[in-house]
Amino acid sequence: MQKHKLVIAVAGASGSIYAKVLFDRLLLLQAQWEKVGVVMSDNAKYNWELELENQDYKNYPFDFYDKRDFMAPFASGSAQYNSMIVCPCSMGFLGRVAAGISDDLSSRAADVILKERRKLILLSRETPLSLIHLQNMQRLTEAGAIICPAVPSFYSKPKTFEELAATVIDRALDLAGFQLNDSYRWGESAD
Repeated sequence: MQKHKLVIAVAGASGSIYAKVLFDRLLLLQAQWEKVGVVMSDNAKYNWELELENQDYKNYPFDFYDKRDFMAPFASGSAQYNSMIVCPCSMGFLGRVAAGISDDLSSRAADVILKERRKLILLSRETPLSLIHLQNMQRLTEAGAIICPAVPSFYSKPKTFEELAATVIDRALDLAGFQLNDSYRWGESAD
């Protein structure tokens, strides 16, 4: 099995619990990845601290990059990162990527992933959606991105916020090609 090289962008939308659960899940899947590069916007750090009341994002063993670091390996397609998950994805970030604006490392990485025809998975966080949001989502879908709204499911009967967020994160990791053994699967027994 080829190990993943994954880019994660944490944009400034509310929903830091999704990023935390993504980071935690990746720790459990360490045998499946070679590199995880993370870029967090200033608003993402602020939201994490506000919503989760800690700075634990600093404690994960991933490669963290400053949003202005265009020397990061995934700023070029030659580094061959297979996929990128934007979690959570703000409508501002989604709009910049849809318009081809690469004004920071996160949007440059998304641009690279799209041009290389690799998997760009956007966990969008907004409600309600304007026509502009929907048109940007359509444009990105036509360009090959996967819009995976951060809409949790309830049929697995989650009991905590983390379990609820995991219903979204597990779908995103599935889409990125990770093998999950403990994820709830519709119509399959839990044994």
